Amino acid sequence: MNQPPFTIRIRTEQEQDMDWMVQPNAITFHQALEVIAQVLPQTSITAFEYEDEDNERITVRSDEEMAAMFQAYFETLSEDDVQCGLLPPLIIYPRVGKTPQNRNKFGLKIDTHPSSRPSKPVQTVRHIPRQNQKPKSDSVPGNPAPAQVPPNDPNVAGAPTILVPPTHPPATEFHLQNEPDLKILQMLGGGSGGQVYKALHQPTGTIMAVKIVKLEVDQKTQEQILSELDILNKCQSPVIIGFYKAFFNENRIYICTEFMDGGALDKYAPIPEPVLGRMAVNIIQGLCYMWSLKILHRDIKPSNILVNTQGQVKLCDFGVSTQLERSIAKTFIGSNAYMAPERIKGEDYGTPAEIWSLGISLFELATGKFPYKHNPEKPMGLLSSIINEETPQLSDDHFSPDFVNLVAHCMQQMPEDRLTLEDLSIHPFIQRHNDGNIAVIASWVHNRMEELSSNKMAS
Repeated sequence: MNQPPFTIRIRTEQEQDMDWMVQPNAITFHQALEVIAQVLPQTSITAFEYEDEDNERITVRSDEEMAAMFQAYFETLSEDDVQCGLLPPLIIYPRVGKTPQNRNKFGLKIDTHPSSRPSKPVQTVRHIPRQNQKPKSDSVPGNPAPAQVPPNDPNVAGAPTILVPPTHPPATEFHLQNEPDLKILQMLGGGSGGQVYKALHQPTGTIMAVKIVKLEVDQKTQEQILSELDILNKCQSPVIIGFYKAFFNENRIYICTEFMDGGALDKYAPIPEPVLGRMAVNIIQGLCYMWSLKILHRDIKPSNILVNTQGQVKLCDFGVSTQLERSIAKTFIGSNAYMAPERIKGEDYGTPAEIWSLGISLFELATGKFPYKHNPEKPMGLLSSIINEETPQLSDDHFSPDFVNLVAHCMQQMPEDRLTLEDLSIHPFIQRHNDGNIAVIASWVHNRMEELSSNKMAS
């Protein structure tokens, strides 16, 4: 059986977690121990455990036993989940040979959450890189050499996706209950029928982004929307925007999230391929993480991908609340130009529709132009073009063959012809840029923000 990539969640005695996206037939037991050693650098690890279907711990000490673990994991999944790429993480427990006296020398902290939460959020551990490691870099026109930000170890097959602790405090620290707690600082933009603002949470001094949407709904619908949005509390990943709180004030919903000083990617296009490639790695990691939680984004587009001057790239504006989407749709009429053909036609859809939206977003970010002719006054004409016209192709003269291939195979008319989750993870373009070097992104974003600011002042 050709096993698709999925997430291994390494859980330590301190109940800190690290998520690692793996291709099962591309890693060895020894490589798994090397990854665990990055999480627990002060310990001696010779084996790890997992829980079988009877919740009994099974020890893994060899390649054969690890293969048996993978086989047991996939036997618990339905065929539909495997085909859709909606795979829950496989939790493993390192067996620690000795306990260091100073296990937490870097002062990592674990946030505690009230027991009333429906499920325990993932806590992640920071990757402490080796001092002698040097970053890889690609030359980006007009950019200085990137700062020394060590990549993940390229010598480990299926190099780990190290999830660092969220930079935002948990929602329970804010006690966001009403509008007076927030001081609006500036308007950032609009989308999905609402306005987004930079705001100060005055009790804690925290800067955050606040999306305000006017909705004419009753109390019961408000409660349902807030309940559906609560699933975002489960999303603890450095490639997913941090969710603080949502609340209603009369007929307006306030959705409070982590603030990203670089804003959305739609204003940056065109983006050089060496930068966009590393951004794409983060975007795909974010989508894989959400799919592992059985959550579809449903609205992938450049304006829903955020960046900051540290080089972090994060997904935002998930369609997790069907009631909120319905309520917005009743109030605001519009079309989603990034929808896959099957969604436009009202057919069933899943992760392949997300792959289409990813491809069309990468096309636009690379070229600075939306791939289809778009008349805002005739939205139905655009939707007809997406369904009936030949899919646009990137130019071989301006982009690498790997990138052209990736985008072309994301934007296939038939869902079954598009890249799968496995294809995305092992695609040469993604592998080539999966070096963990966010300095390339940070440097380019910083320079581009200064350029955009200068252009705005000049005009």
